[in-house]
Amino acid sequence: MNIGIAGLGHLGKIHLKLAGEIPQFNVSAVYDVDKTVLSSLSYQNNVKTCESFEELLTLCDAVLIITPTPTHFDLAARAIKNGKHVFIEKPATDNTDDTKKLIQLAKEAGVIAQVGHVERFNPAFIAAKEFIQNPLHIDIQRLACYNPRGTDVSVVLDLMIHDIDLVLTTVKSKIRKIFASGAAIVSKTSDFAHARIEFENGCIANLTTNRIAMQNTRHMSVFQKDTFINIDLLNKTTLIHKIQPITSKSNAKGIVIETGQGQQNFEILQNQPIITPINAIKTELECFYKSITENAPIAVSLADAESALQVIKSIELQINPLRDIPAVS
Repeated sequence: MNIGIAGLGHLGKIHLKLAGEIPQFNVSAVYDVDKTVLSSLSYQNNVKTCESFEELLTLCDAVLIITPTPTHFDLAARAIKNGKHVFIEKPATDNTDDTKKLIQLAKEAGVIAQVGHVERFNPAFIAAKEFIQNPLHIDIQRLACYNPRGTDVSVVLDLMIHDIDLVLTTVKSKIRKIFASGAAIVSKTSDFAHARIEFENGCIANLTTNRIAMQNTRHMSVFQKDTFINIDLLNKTTLIHKIQPITSKSNAKGIVIETGQGQQNFEILQNQPIITPINAIKTELECFYKSITENAPIAVSLADAESALQVIKSIELQINPLRDIPAVS
């Protein structure tokens, strides 16, 4: 399959490398507005460069759109109208209306459209999924050292979106209420945000995201009846903690919890699942290929992306309720 790549920034370079490692893909052409970067990468990877996005579309069957978020809708719409399958780096667009338009365009054109919510392919999350059954509480912290790349959008749209998607794919219930707060510290958009998402089934998810932290952290905890699960998304480890009653300390095999006053005591048994090492980006691209050629379910659909953007819209409006209203002099 001939693949074209639009956008050769930090993430675009990674996609170029990994797409080239997939035997079923032939990276036939690349395009970027930065001609210097385009020329350099073309020479290094022996791939054709294009003067325009339209030229790229004539040379491929599917397009990877790894450009800045504000350009996603226009490029994806043009590709879909030309009958090309599209992989769009997250977020699909920067608003729900444009994402809904892409859903309709893809349906009319009969093409596959997948969105790059890469944390779904994190091996630590994959290892934990079989143990997650009926979560009661989810806590996710995503802390990142400051990087100017990505600050054209808020921390919610840039980073928290990963965790919103993980929560929505984990909790099988409709959202009842969202509470959010945040602030811009060094950027023009929010650098810190906290969201509390309450679901109709009683589950509550607390998400904290900070892109001006002193160290990187990506940690997810899931609490359910008799079990809590710790997922280190950064270091790719998962720990399952099973809580069960014990009759006496002498029978305990794990950490003992003494409830006192003659009540039932419990123990915590730990299980560390074997993590199968995979490259998450390469895996999502392989899933993209299988959806096109084998009619496999789309790993992350535009509808999934639109659901995440609906949550982001609610969060952003609470953080910046007056952002679309001109200042009064």
